[in-house]
Amino acid sequence: MMKNTQEPQSSSSFVKFCRKLSPKRKDSPAESTQHNINEDQDKNKDLEAVFAYMDANRDGRISPHELQKSFMTLGEQLSDEEAEAAVRLSDTDGDGMLDFQEFAQLIKGDDDQEDKKTELKEAFRMYIAEGEECITPRSLKTMLKKLGESRTTDDCRVMIRAFDLNADGVLSFDEFALMMR
Repeated sequence: MMKNTQEPQSSSSFVKFCRKLSPKRKDSPAESTQHNINEDQDKNKDLEAVFAYMDANRDGRISPHELQKSFMTLGEQLSDEEAEAAVRLSDTDGDGMLDFQEFAQLIKGDDDQEDKKTELKEAFRMYIAEGEECITPRSLKTMLKKLGESRTTDDCRVMIRAFDLNADGVLSFDEFALMMR
């Protein structure tokens, strides 16, 4: 039995590999529902192309061996265990292979996580003062004031202390992310 610590790394490597195969698209703000539909169709076509590339024997499923060979084509190394773990992560029907739906879910799931992290980073940046890398009592007080909530600097220290894991008096991004869960 393999350790769980290898599975997230395999999933991440797998998704990065798929992005290498997929054409890069510029993200732009959606201006209409039709734009979103077209963008979703384009992403689906990209996924289909990556899936077809990886499905070497054209049986409609990606085996751990096919996954491993695809990695080698791009100069990446993937051990047998890592390939099996990557497939196992999304193999919902238990056949030991990825069909297109399982493959798409694996890739889209990772995109959702990245989107959430990006949003969290944007929120974090709103609370930090220019030139700083963390949320200080002063920067928290300033942001709360902008939001219409008046607090003293001491109140802000107490608020930060509740989530300040390393007791340095400020909130790093990781501490902020834990707080926002």
